[in-house]
Amino acid sequence: MHEPGPPRATSVGESVELAPRSPDPDGTYEWTLRDAPAESGGEGETLDSGQTSRPDAPVVHLRPDAPGTYVLTLDAPDGTHRQRVRAYPDERRLVELRVPAADLPVDDGDVDRVSLMWPHNDRLLARDRPERDGGDWVCEVRVPPGRHGFSFVANDDPGNGHRDEVTVSGPGRPRVSMSAAVVEGEAREGDGSGDADDPSVRITADAAAPPDLDDSGDTGRNGGESPVTVDFLVDDRDASPETVARIESLAAGDTLSVPVSELPADLSDGVRIHAVPHADRYGAAETVRIERDGSGTAGSDERGSVTIADPHAPPEWADSPAIYEVFVRSFAGDTLPTTFREIERRVPYVESLGVDALWLTPVLASPTDHGYHVTDYHDTAADLGSREAFESLVAACHEAGIRVIFDLVINHTSRDHPAFQMHAAGVDEYADHYRRTDGAFDVTDTDWAELADGDMPEYYFNWRRIPNLNFDSPAVRAWLLDVVDEWSAVVDGFRADVAWGVPHGFWKEVADRVPDDFLLLDETLPHDPFYGEGEFDVHYDTSLYGALRKIGSGGAPADAIADAFARAEWLGFDDPSRQMRYVENHDEERYLAEYGREALQAAAATVFTLPGAPMVYAGQERGNETYRGPIRWHDGDNALTDFHRDLAALRKREPLLRDGAVDFAGRAADVSVVDGDPERVTAYERTPATDGSEGDGAVADPLLVVVNFADTPAIVTVPPEFETDLFAGEAGRSVDERVAVESVVVLR
Repeated sequence: MHEPGPPRATSVGESVELAPRSPDPDGTYEWTLRDAPAESGGEGETLDSGQTSRPDAPVVHLRPDAPGTYVLTLDAPDGTHRQRVRAYPDERRLVELRVPAADLPVDDGDVDRVSLMWPHNDRLLARDRPERDGGDWVCEVRVPPGRHGFSFVANDDPGNGHRDEVTVSGPGRPRVSMSAAVVEGEAREGDGSGDADDPSVRITADAAAPPDLDDSGDTGRNGGESPVTVDFLVDDRDASPETVARIESLAAGDTLSVPVSELPADLSDGVRIHAVPHADRYGAAETVRIERDGSGTAGSDERGSVTIADPHAPPEWADSPAIYEVFVRSFAGDTLPTTFREIERRVPYVESLGVDALWLTPVLASPTDHGYHVTDYHDTAADLGSREAFESLVAACHEAGIRVIFDLVINHTSRDHPAFQMHAAGVDEYADHYRRTDGAFDVTDTDWAELADGDMPEYYFNWRRIPNLNFDSPAVRAWLLDVVDEWSAVVDGFRADVAWGVPHGFWKEVADRVPDDFLLLDETLPHDPFYGEGEFDVHYDTSLYGALRKIGSGGAPADAIADAFARAEWLGFDDPSRQMRYVENHDEERYLAEYGREALQAAAATVFTLPGAPMVYAGQERGNETYRGPIRWHDGDNALTDFHRDLAALRKREPLLRDGAVDFAGRAADVSVVDGDPERVTAYERTPATDGSEGDGAVADPLLVVVNFADTPAIVTVPPEFETDLFAGEAGRSVDERVAVESVVVLR
């Protein structure tokens, strides 16, 4: 019941949060470090209790100080549970961030202090202070390899920030995919023994290393110098420590063969086996679950039948779904206030766009138009309508074959939430509900009521009206799990706002808790593969988003699309179909307003013709130029709307656009521009999956996609075997080796 979840992997210098599941706020919990590497300083040096006023330690943070395995136990109301953490060597490197004082958007004489703000300090202002070195502001930090964006913020005002980027050369993260099968008895590694009547479960981990990143930020052709190794970790929840050790000892390289007779007799929940790839760095784990019916059902022997499953498989309906995001309070246009009823009236329009899922920005009670300052997790916003009206909207979407994605905002609440008001008033029951930090870090000059002197709520950036919830508190975790349970019974998926601010362990629990056909979509900025480690099904593709913005502005050639794909692979993402591709969203300026109509069409065509889940932000297809303004129902760009409809229709007609692989080399590299701007044109081939077939067994012909971001058409030459432009309509149009490309052609 209160077991703490799967074994965890990290590296020296990274903290791991450990917590009981299904916590009882009134229960007593205590963590103990039982074993650690010989070089470790032990519990006093590595284990920190969470931030609560409790005498026990329900949530702890392990900070490994040496590579190796850390073994902990959790004493909980339902017994003692075991938790292991595998720590790999420190990946960080010392780098210097240096910004000329003249680059700050404030006169040098008016700068009193500077903050470093970036993902590596959780965007917490005033925590890291660059120092003055001659004409520069300088800060020394330790970070892993990669391209890291950062801001130097003058006078702690994010509006006075200078954005820059530092490249730390080195290897990317390895990736792993797992396959498993039941095989006949075979000789065991080491002693050659084996029983032909005793089948085994053979698990194979296919691990790969991405190229190195050089000092210029480019990726090379060769992987890191160290070969990729795989550690198989049996889930401590599923077997005794002795059985765990025995199964793990059977691993040989990238293969683990487990005789069925070695599996525990009671496999009601199965045995979960995790594979962690590592070389110079470690990567996100993959998991398989072995299940056995021990009752001796028909067709099985006395040991029962064995099945193998992916416990983290996304729902079938969410295999690269097309998503339509609605900013709810502007969706009805400029003549009517938006209500659930008004959105429901427009479901036929959403259906006409050919999308699979409707993502609604927050619909819960909030004092703001955008809804991200929640004041009641259990009631809908009064101006939008009742709970019954919301459920009617969901039902209407379901009748139209559209799933509904609910914006889940649980990193923070509104300052106006009753829980924060109780917290600020010093009510004991709410003392641990919000994170506190040193008042010296307060950059808002806010009167925080009854908080202790020198104390203030923690918040990201300068978001003073949305204090961070405290996930070290079992009461907070139990409260938010109730919220997850309530709304996951109504909708089909969650888009998790500020997912990067909530502990990984909590998201793992959410993923195990929601229904099997439920979608989890993360907002992680920047791109992070570890949110796919038994947590989220689909991820914000910030790599492609950033590339499309640079291409639109003319700051990068159209071939930067290939670079974005290489970057995702370098970061450690294994499956390109698990990315949400988008041009804009409710937090960003409209692409049309920034870069023009032709570039918008090319960008939209890109997200619809690459593997992954394409997302359209409502108004993008109507020609909106204000990022949260009313949808242009009466004076919108109908041709642009039809362009988006045609993209969605083509994607539905051509399974290869949804499920196939993508190749930026080969025949795509043979495309040449004979009239137009070569820097604004790129091409890629959509090819069949590695087994050469689609789901129905039919062999798919490759497709060649050519995209043009320029204001004027381009004439390109293409390989002669591509004869038909499928984007011209269901019948297509014949083409020769010279093809005119306005925004996009999709050739077969």
